Amino acid sequence: TKGLLLTMFGILLASMGMDTLSGSPRYDFGSIYLLGGIPFTPFVIGVVGFAQVIKLMEERNKKTQVSIEKLTIKGSMITLHDFKRLFFPAVRSGFMGTFVGVLPGAGATTAAFMGYAAQKSFKNEEPLGTGAIEGIAACEAANNGAAAGAFAPLLALGIPGSGTGAVLLGGLMMWGLNPGPLLFTNSPDFAWGLIASLFLANIVTLMIAWGVIPFLIKILSVPTKLMIPIITVVCVVGSYSTSNSMYGVLIMFLSGVLGYVLTKCEYQTAPVLLAFVLAPLLESNMRKAFIISQGSLDIFFQKPISLVFIIILIAIMVFPVVRPLLIRLGLMKRKAS
Repeated sequence: TKGLLLTMFGILLASMGMDTLSGSPRYDFGSIYLLGGIPFTPFVIGVVGFAQVIKLMEERNKKTQVSIEKLTIKGSMITLHDFKRLFFPAVRSGFMGTFVGVLPGAGATTAAFMGYAAQKSFKNEEPLGTGAIEGIAACEAANNGAAAGAFAPLLALGIPGSGTGAVLLGGLMMWGLNPGPLLFTNSPDFAWGLIASLFLANIVTLMIAWGVIPFLIKILSVPTKLMIPIITVVCVVGSYSTSNSMYGVLIMFLSGVLGYVLTKCEYQTAPVLLAFVLAPLLESNMRKAFIISQGSLDIFFQKPISLVFIIILIAIMVFPVVRPLLIRLGLMKRKAS
């Protein structure tokens, strides 16, 4: 129930601004700043980053204790137990991220939030949000999977699936290469070489990460009093650079307070962020479907793929309600026997 309410709240926030089809303003409260809606980057920075700054202010007198013995490359190697914890979240979120990456406009950020939200529904050795490696593996695997998945429509159809893909498309065309079905026929060396470079990039990234871990992990030994102003400056600069105005900074501060309040009330921020990211895509495609079907709901039940997704959606919504009843029924049968 909490997740559903937070999802609806995220959709409500994403609906502020100009209507995507008619262009009429909605929920702008008469402010010209809200005509463009709530900017995505400052909102995410506030909910994820600045909310943590507010939390650190409560713990500003505490010092982070770091074991010097683990500040080595050898200490960063995962154990067999860690590998077992990471394997299924990484594989599951990797496939999910690849699927999201194929979808135009979704992007790695959406995949990371979806991977993290999906991992919350599984049993974890440590609670997510406390540095559990399952949550880190889910986010990063989905993120990397989306980056690789975006190459599928780019190379096969010539349709970029992300902003990075659009830049790469322009670069390929400058070199006289036309991404599409004929790319693998006319330039097989380049196409398969590009795919092979994705595997090589993961190996190089792993080597670089292992090399800098002993230095990056020392950040944990920095006193909280010094971390607060540093993180605040980074949040302000990042929010201001996206809109070149103080409006983005204001949104960052307000969303940071929102994220802090949700955390203090033991509400998860992931459903709000996920709904905020996906709501524009959901609204745009749903309204296009209604225009094609002239307002009829039958269009959502005419294709097998849409029916499968609707059944999965109903099962996800009904299962949390039915599960306690099934558990009680099983306990009653055990007592009776």
